[in-house]
Amino acid sequence: MNLDKIGLVRKLETGEVLKMIKQASRAIEHMTAKERRVQRAKYARRNKMHLIDKLLNELEMLNLADQRQMPPVLSVAINKVIEESPEVTVLATAKPASVMEAMDALYEIQDSLMYNQIEDE
Repeated sequence: MNLDKIGLVRKLETGEVLKMIKQASRAIEHMTAKERRVQRAKYARRNKMHLIDKLLNELEMLNLADQRQMPPVLSVAINKVIEESPEVTVLATAKPASVMEAMDALYEIQDSLMYNQIEDE
């Protein structure tokens, strides 16, 4: 083989190597973005579960004290969670009027979140 052919082969090899490196880089970026989305979804679900636990605790305290009505601040927080939850059935989308209705709605959301978490893993 003469030197011109060797140089041409090296240029072609270098071009192919650069192309493969770019493809690998794009694949890594795609996977990294996907992993970030998955991680954000996990944290969002975990944070929502934590909030629901806190709200359920407040509702349980009201229930133990034989209170049937919720304080406005608690009612607003619960309604916000319900509105932001696509997993709630049509029956639970109405604003809960009592402590027990609110607990039922939050338990439904919590069950759905736990079920979805099991499916995702």
